[in-house]
Amino acid sequence: MPFKRYVEIGRVALVNYGKDYGKLVVIVDVVDQNRALVDAPDMVRGQMNFKRLKLTFITIDIPRVPKKKTLIDIPRIYVKNKWENSSRGRKLIVQKIRASLNDFDRFKLMLAKIKRVGVVRQELSKLKKENSS
Repeated sequence: MPFKRYVEIGRVALVNYGKDYGKLVVIVDVVDQNRALVDAPDMVRGQMNFKRLKLTFITIDIPRVPKKKTLIDIPRIYVKNKWENSSRGRKLIVQKIRASLNDFDRFKLMLAKIKRVGVVRQELSKLKKENSS
């Protein structure tokens, strides 16, 4: 099977463009082949183009076009934890943290990377010497 993530009711998607960039939304209905009705607890329900959505592996068992209260009652913590433990979720968290760094924090990060590379280089040279003898 070439595809693992399908557009379906209850599929959690990440908005990758527009004013809701970076938000997780749930597909509650499919309008046509280009658009879906999406909703999230902290946003107004509306149509969104599939080009603006990145489908995730997370699905929620919901009926078609549920009421807002039904959607809010779904454990957000479950979805949030699954998202933060995924590789894409961790990558976006790191990007947000790095974007919020000031100049001095970036300098400290650079020094830490240089120090780490030096330690790795030393250990690698020790291993090379042990293997050669």
